[in-house]
Amino acid sequence: MKFVRRAICCTIFFLTCLDVRAAAPVFQLTDLQRIVALADPQISPDGKKIAVIVSTPDWKADKARKEIDLVDVVSGARRALIANRENLSSPRWSVDGARLAFLAKDPATKQTQVFVMPVTSDNTLRVTDNERGVDDYAWSPDGASIAFVAQDPPPHAEAIKANDKSFHVTNGHYLLTREVASWQLWVAPASGGKARQLTDGDFSLGTEPGGTTTPAWSHDGKRIAFTKFPGVYWASSFHSVIAEVDVASGGMRTLVSDETSGHFQFAPLGDATAYSRPRDGDRNNGDAIYVSTRGKTFDATATLARHFSTYAWMRDGQTLITAGALGTHTALWKQPLSGKATLLDLGDVEANDGLGTTTSNDTTSMSVSSTGAIAFIGTTANHPGELYVLDSIDAKPRRLTDVNAFIDSIQLGRTASIEWKGPNGFREDGVLVYPAGYEADRKYPLVLVIHGGPTMSSNAGFQRLAQLLAAAGFVVFQPNYRGSPNLGDAYQHAIYRNTGDGPGQDVMAGLAAVEKLGIVDERRIGVTGWSYGGYLTAWLTSHYDVWKAAVAGAPVTDWLMDYSISYYQEGDAYLLGSSPWTNAGWDIWRAQSPITYVRNVKAPTLILADVMDSNVPMVNAEEWYHGLRDNGVPVEFYAYPETSHLPHDIVQVSDIYRRWIGWMEKYLK
Repeated sequence: MKFVRRAICCTIFFLTCLDVRAAAPVFQLTDLQRIVALADPQISPDGKKIAVIVSTPDWKADKARKEIDLVDVVSGARRALIANRENLSSPRWSVDGARLAFLAKDPATKQTQVFVMPVTSDNTLRVTDNERGVDDYAWSPDGASIAFVAQDPPPHAEAIKANDKSFHVTNGHYLLTREVASWQLWVAPASGGKARQLTDGDFSLGTEPGGTTTPAWSHDGKRIAFTKFPGVYWASSFHSVIAEVDVASGGMRTLVSDETSGHFQFAPLGDATAYSRPRDGDRNNGDAIYVSTRGKTFDATATLARHFSTYAWMRDGQTLITAGALGTHTALWKQPLSGKATLLDLGDVEANDGLGTTTSNDTTSMSVSSTGAIAFIGTTANHPGELYVLDSIDAKPRRLTDVNAFIDSIQLGRTASIEWKGPNGFREDGVLVYPAGYEADRKYPLVLVIHGGPTMSSNAGFQRLAQLLAAAGFVVFQPNYRGSPNLGDAYQHAIYRNTGDGPGQDVMAGLAAVEKLGIVDERRIGVTGWSYGGYLTAWLTSHYDVWKAAVAGAPVTDWLMDYSISYYQEGDAYLLGSSPWTNAGWDIWRAQSPITYVRNVKAPTLILADVMDSNVPMVNAEEWYHGLRDNGVPVEFYAYPETSHLPHDIVQVSDIYRRWIGWMEKYLK
């Protein structure tokens, strides 16, 4: 009898070993380092080819190797068109589809310039030689010219040469070392030749560090419209209007005087134009798409009353494609100028909601051809970005690439959406990622990963950090909260003058909903986030004593200090309704700052930040670190010598995720 039992045990052991050997490996940092990123797909006017940026991480060089590939829409066949160039970006078709332009660093001028190549040959022509480099550009309708945006020479350059380096401080951030020059509009022959400056003045076509406008040519090629900022600093960007310049004379006029307007586009046919602007001019609402036609201007998206990240015209000039978050998904809508919007059927594909046209120079994730075909980058819950096409507005998406095929052989955590009733009466939502190899009869430690913004939202697409945490054996909860744009304007607006307590209550209500599922070990819960997610991490750890560990990445901890030294000044002010230095704002700015409550924190905390971050200055993290350390809270602080808000290179991103996950393993396992 003992022999039989031993044989059975051996058989079970043998089968278990087979199961272990047969099980797919889980997602690891080494897999993260293999993910290829696709961006800026530009479908040719005839809808037959798509030019797309392909970025492959190079671990040894700590850079992304970029190339422009050409993908056949019918077969999916892909070939490299442009490679081995620095700063490669922004492929754009000429209107006739015969040529493709792009931006790249020029070895001769040492700056980013516009290059043009015929599709039928490998010969490229540099068409600009601007001494400061090109930031944005657009083809003229006849293909004869390129309009581009470039920055002026530094103000007071001669004084600086003479060692007089003082500069006037206004709305800039604390990391600036000199005054910032304005961006202006130029035009150059598409065949190469002398460029001509079209605009000049005390305004700018770009802001520091907010980026530049995209030129928009009129149908006859006689005028160019652009977003006109009152100055070069982002803090004043909310006062932008739409202007246009006459190409021949240089004469300017204002097209749209409503402030905070931008992203202007002429319809492909007819007299209609469109632009985006916070609905009704309230910056706490989502961005609406306004249309002007036949002397009337109206909000074409009013009935949906939600935020649209961007839009594109269909060829008929009577229909818009709009993009935005819808619950835990990203959505595309067909929006006629008159009539109701309808959702496009994307199945289980999440469209990356950057959207543009084939002639726009915004860094986009979608483009529309004159045939009505739509190209976009999409993900699913279990697969990173690939190139998709909708052959028509009513078609279902067809996947054209398989650059991340290796993911399909890796065991991932299951992704699901969850809803709950929030304390403000809204139906709120979030995303759950179950541990890889999840077993229904077990309870697992839980990690919250809170999104930034706050005008961002968590969706059910492929999430790298969530999958890495799931591979480490955690349930991952990604809650949306008031201020997120995914549930409409009322929900987004509800964060106004309630930046900490309200969103904190929303997250806690979501946590309670997850706990009711019976899958969480309530003794082992951690809270993490970056940017506004870092702010909420600081807020939650200082207001709720349920956390066993925390990771605060680039956290806002002191609203007053953040307002005073970051580039984001007026962004903070419209959330809280006033300046912190006035009677109207004196109390609320302090009450909504986590640093006020730092003595309440008990959770061991890992702090991460970029040294030269002008968005959320690292001084926020420094304050939090000293506040925790001096109160005896276990805390570690690591900084990255970067000028960005979040590192983008693969080595440092890997290091962030390694430390993030390691901290959770240390305190929750």
